Amino acid sequence: MAASVVPPGRGARRATTDDDKLVFETTDGIEPVASFNDMGINNSLLRGIYEYGFEKPSAIQQRAVMPILKGRDVIAQAQSGTGKTSMIALTVCQVVDINSKEVQALVLSPTRELASQTEKVILAIGGYLNIQAHACIGGKSVGEDIRKLEHGVHVVSGTPGRVCDMIKRRTLRTRAIKLLVLDESDEMLSRGFKDQIYDVYRYLPPELQVCLISATLPNEILEMTGKFMTDPVKILVKRDELTLEGIKQFFVAVEKEEWKFDTLCDLYDTLTITQAVIFCNTKRKVDWLTEKMRSSNFTVSSMHGDMPQKERDAIMKEFRDGTTRVLITTDVWARGLDVQQ
Repeated sequence: MAASVVPPGRGARRATTDDDKLVFETTDGIEPVASFNDMGINNSLLRGIYEYGFEKPSAIQQRAVMPILKGRDVIAQAQSGTGKTSMIALTVCQVVDINSKEVQALVLSPTRELASQTEKVILAIGGYLNIQAHACIGGKSVGEDIRKLEHGVHVVSGTPGRVCDMIKRRTLRTRAIKLLVLDESDEMLSRGFKDQIYDVYRYLPPELQVCLISATLPNEILEMTGKFMTDPVKILVKRDELTLEGIKQFFVAVEKEEWKFDTLCDLYDTLTITQAVIFCNTKRKVDWLTEKMRSSNFTVSSMHGDMPQKERDAIMKEFRDGTTRVLITTDVWARGLDVQQ
């Protein structure tokens, strides 16, 4: 169990980001492109990007956007806070043909919340292009998915299980998909989605462009790239720079499990914590800690994968709006979720 003060959002709506100081190693001698205006992006999309609050591309965006737009397979290693979701959104909005009502880009994410967030960012920055996107995620109505997909969307953002299901039902037609993005790939593998990802891939056209985004690059990821990708451009953060500057990290060595709760209470007495996420490594621990904190007069909410999707959505909304100050959760929240405050 570790207390984690919520950092600023994922590089969004900030003129400069901490990752400007990161050192990247790139293959193919890619030069960073320092302005959205120099990326050859559609004017309506540029308008959406600036209106959303972006002023300049983050470091990973400066290096990865152009190779993706040129049709190359790309492996981008980047951790939370480096503007990955917005990079995915911008590239899929640029590559789709809005005159066609078929699905042309597919983004797979490890959690429902991240898939929903990606859908929202795509809809926001692609608003002037009238981009249609839909999140295919478990826990939501299958009927609604079928209705949306039958009506026609350009982009699907989803979790591997539900996307696979929709493809097998022949509701999600794959013949026009030209771009597959695997977001937080290492996290997807650790959640056991490997077979479902391969399943989805089998249904996709042979001339597919694949982009793989991952905070770490374990062997399983590299094995996957060998099967899915052709001569990929690699954009990697130097190993000793995997932690973002601007986020301070501390640990408290608590010798016994039963001392953890008191230590947590001490932290709250000592620090001014406006909004925080507390991560626990099991769902049972989430429920136990929630009960314990409430009985000590803390106002907290909790969330984990066993909860109905409606409840998860409501808790997400409360936390984003700032109604809830402390959220206790499992690693459903560990990657990619952007809460500005």
